[in-house]
Amino acid sequence: MDGFDERLAEHRRELHVHCYRMLGSFDEAEDLVQETFLRAWRRRDTLRDADGLRAWLYRIATNACLDHLRARPRRPEPRPAPAAADPGIDPPSWDAVPWLQPYPDTLLDAAETVIERETIELAFLVAIQHLPPRQRAVLILRDVLGWPAQEAAEALNLTVAAVKSALQRARPTVRRHLPARRLDWTPSAEPTARERAVLRRYIDAVEHADPAVLLEVLREDVLQTMPPQPIWLLGRETFVAAWTPAMVGPEAWGDWRLLPVRANRQPAAAAYLRRAGEPDFRPSWLGVLRIEDGLVAQVTTYGGEVFGRFGLPPAL
Repeated sequence: MDGFDERLAEHRRELHVHCYRMLGSFDEAEDLVQETFLRAWRRRDTLRDADGLRAWLYRIATNACLDHLRARPRRPEPRPAPAAADPGIDPPSWDAVPWLQPYPDTLLDAAETVIERETIELAFLVAIQHLPPRQRAVLILRDVLGWPAQEAAEALNLTVAAVKSALQRARPTVRRHLPARRLDWTPSAEPTARERAVLRRYIDAVEHADPAVLLEVLREDVLQTMPPQPIWLLGRETFVAAWTPAMVGPEAWGDWRLLPVRANRQPAAAAYLRRAGEPDFRPSWLGVLRIEDGLVAQVTTYGGEVFGRFGLPPAL
């Protein structure tokens, strides 16, 4: 088939997003896209309708992900007790998903289709990881991609009745694991002006080593998680107390510079640290913010090893 490799490449980015939704891992999505293209090349003679290439590739990618999850089964892990928490705040209902990785918005923007926030934000990714893999596939094909039940059934080798049943079971499970206030969020693909302003204050607080300002931008029940580590903090007093020694005082880590970025259609900050006696700022952590009512409700913190996929410099 003339130009087959080129036609495959046209769908690489959206297939990567699809595999990422299925798996929750950016790195594994890379591997599964390669596996998808390998399977597609081997089966290229079975593609009867060249105009149906996209759906055919999605079918291959979905089943490649299901095979991967079948060989490496995993489920969200019951969370341990928080490393620290403010008194009087009820712990949120959530389980740890240690394999969850962030997705750069620059790559989402390069996809062939519009990627809405509500289908890629970290909270949604966590929620669908609670689904059995086949239910997850049904929900993504039907509710995210908008496939008719018949097409989803054909892709998964199921009956239409089985697809409808799986979707009926999947939807309440996802709703149960989403944050209670999620319906108030914007479905926009872009952070709002208000969110950008909150991110700016958050960045200023860290760069200027000002715990008082940091306290002002956090919700009372702010949650911090740090995948893949099972460590989490609950409450703004606890959050600020944990980070103050890194910013000010005799044990301060050094000077901070933060760059605003976007991940999973959410505002984020990439933190660089210059330790005493060192000439450069080096990657330290990347925090993805969930903002509600003009305050930071959750910070999901990743290590500096993710900077490369965001196109961030190795030093400042």
